[in-house]
Amino acid sequence: MADTPQLNAQGQVDFDKQGGLVPAIAQDAATGQVLMLAWMNREAYEETLRTGRAVYFSRSRNRLWRKGEESGNVQEVREVFIDCDADTILLRVHQVGGAACHEGYASCFFRRVTSAGVDVVGERVFDPKQVYGK
Repeated sequence: MADTPQLNAQGQVDFDKQGGLVPAIAQDAATGQVLMLAWMNREAYEETLRTGRAVYFSRSRNRLWRKGEESGNVQEVREVFIDCDADTILLRVHQVGGAACHEGYASCFFRRVTSAGVDVVGERVFDPKQVYGK
């Protein structure tokens, strides 16, 4: 969506089905890697379409969360898909900074479950203590 006209998909997502929030999956547009899952309300979805940058609804903060507002690792939206039930959104994005995860990994899915337990399979792109000061 960066450098493209604003999209208009009003009424295409059923926000009422799940109490106002729908899952939103972010996928790397170039590699297909699943980066993260977050939630969107109608306001977050509309701002995402209008600006071409991913905006989610933070359930823990109870407010809009503009991806990268603290880290600078914004998601530039390339394409938006809606699933067959109109209750899940897929964003194909360019991940600025190379990390979608607040723990510093490219993807939030950096842990693999094996018969021996759980292994970390991702490489950290940044140190979250330096970026977030926590």
